Amino acid sequence: MKIVAADSAAALLDGKFEPLSIVAVAAVLVNPPYREPSTCLAEPIFADAKNGHDLVIHEAELCKDLLTKAKADVVHLDMSLRGVSLEKLSPIQFSNMRVSSRARRHLLKILPKLRKISAEITRTYRIEVLAVGKESVPVRVAELTAGAYAILYASEKTVKEGRTVLLGLPSRCQHRLAQNSVYLHSLIAAEHDVRGYAEDAKGILKKVNITETLNPCARGFRALKINPKTSE
Repeated sequence: MKIVAADSAAALLDGKFEPLSIVAVAAVLVNPPYREPSTCLAEPIFADAKNGHDLVIHEAELCKDLLTKAKADVVHLDMSLRGVSLEKLSPIQFSNMRVSSRARRHLLKILPKLRKISAEITRTYRIEVLAVGKESVPVRVAELTAGAYAILYASEKTVKEGRTVLLGLPSRCQHRLAQNSVYLHSLIAAEHDVRGYAEDAKGILKKVNITETLNPCARGFRALKINPKTSE
């Protein structure tokens, strides 16, 4: 089964390790054995971290864009609603789900747009869009891929602005640099071979120094201190 999934990931942090803005979003096509993306679309977003829940609409739209280039059997979104089909989801069903009143209000706000996008995908490609959430391995691959691209986007910001930035990575992962690429490997035991990656086509990583540290305020999270290299 071929799966398209999307997620947003990585945040610029302030000096107290509080999130300021979500850096990147990515949609991926994941084929068996579901370890890494076979193709992807990624974008810098730098969205206010307080409005992070609204990004699922952008993620759904990016999945639709990816489907114009790649075939899939189903779409997974980062919404933990028991894997229900978004096209069939109705406000009445919320009453049977264990979600907070705040989450319910938010879902009611974004549901019309999500259902519209889902209906377009189903009508065009005859596949369902499912609200699977973090239980989906392809969503995890999308999260790691978005995180890898976030390293590139944050590094580009560092070089452009000539200042240090602090980037918070997704949960339980570690970055590794390779020639013209950056990888994010999952540190979860059952996901030791799951990863996302981004190609550094602009050579931006050669212009920065990256130092990794644990996030002291959020167990299981790591952060990267990215400095522009000084010219000699």
